[in-house]
Amino acid sequence: MTRDSADWPKVSKHDSVTEAVIIMPSQLLLSLSITALLLSGLTSLAHAGQTETEQAAELLATFLNAGRVVVEQNQSLINDPRKGDKGFTPEVFERSVLEEFSRQTHINLRASPSSLPSSTQALLALLLRSSKEVVADAQFVINQRGIGYKNFIPATFGSQAARKFSARSKVTIKQTALDPRNLHNAPDAYERKVLLRLATQPTASPPVIEWVDGGTTLRVMTPLYYSEDCLTCHGSPKGILDISGYPREGAQAGALAGAISIHIPLDHR
Repeated sequence: MTRDSADWPKVSKHDSVTEAVIIMPSQLLLSLSITALLLSGLTSLAHAGQTETEQAAELLATFLNAGRVVVEQNQSLINDPRKGDKGFTPEVFERSVLEEFSRQTHINLRASPSSLPSSTQALLALLLRSSKEVVADAQFVINQRGIGYKNFIPATFGSQAARKFSARSKVTIKQTALDPRNLHNAPDAYERKVLLRLATQPTASPPVIEWVDGGTTLRVMTPLYYSEDCLTCHGSPKGILDISGYPREGAQAGALAGAISIHIPLDHR
């Protein structure tokens, strides 16, 4: 029940000091309690924001890698010199990449999953759009008859999709390696440090997730490893030019090939 001001006890001027002594500690205690609750709430919000941001970064890396997998699965078709129209359209790519992403994460993006924050769904939708544009831009090359190798490979797709996405978002995605063939993918100081660490760890190491800049920026490095198919261009003998004209690295299956690097500010929404 609300009390009117007339209900409060009266004090004389002579009692004002006494009132201050009696009332101020309770007011101070209330103020401190409210402050503590506010700080606790802000801490919880910050923690929730960090958790959502980490999830978004990991899902973005998974989605880009799913696109790389789809390109690799269709590599023989793309490089078939006997066929003109390959049928590897942006729409076919979309169906395949959504299926691969669902296989890896058990998340069906076609259903707008309520388990994902809307900001994360928007980022994934933007990466899908950027990836489809890369496939659309490459249609002329993909569908050329009489030409085998077309340089539309997982690494090329990943680099182009990452650049398109990053140009439209506060989030930066990048493929990187210690000795990249594409200088645009050269590692920064942080990425180089993590790549050197990953190179000494077993195959299938989990992503490296770290908050930097006083907890305001998330850095995620998801390692990539050479598969048997990669060795056609990156395997032995080291130094011999591969089909694309680059010297082979002499890599072995399972060795660290590089990483998908995610740079995402806490206030990316």
